[in-house]
Amino acid sequence: MSNKLYVGNLSFRVTSEDLQEYFGAAGVVESANVVFDRETGRSRGFGFVEMATEEDANSAIAQFNGQEYEGRNMVVNEARPREDRGGRGSGGRGNYNSGGYGGGGW
Repeated sequence: MSNKLYVGNLSFRVTSEDLQEYFGAAGVVESANVVFDRETGRSRGFGFVEMATEEDANSAIAQFNGQEYEGRNMVVNEARPREDRGGRGSGGRGNYNSGGYGGGGW
């Protein structure tokens, strides 16, 4: 198991510092980051916490998954590697036909 945790269903008011302090009750927190939208600067409602040890990570999952924090029930589990979802600029029809004139020769 990894020491990095996914923390979801966060209140939009929760900051990285709040997460670091809150998860400190389960063990040593190496880092805590709430993810923000690049365009709006608003929290996306999830983040990541890296615990110092696997034991601390397991403790945090057991202690916080499903628990209410700032009015919402958090989802806490082991972070998984990012999936390649073929984001913008990856080619394909969508980039050429968006906002188009309809009926094209594709």
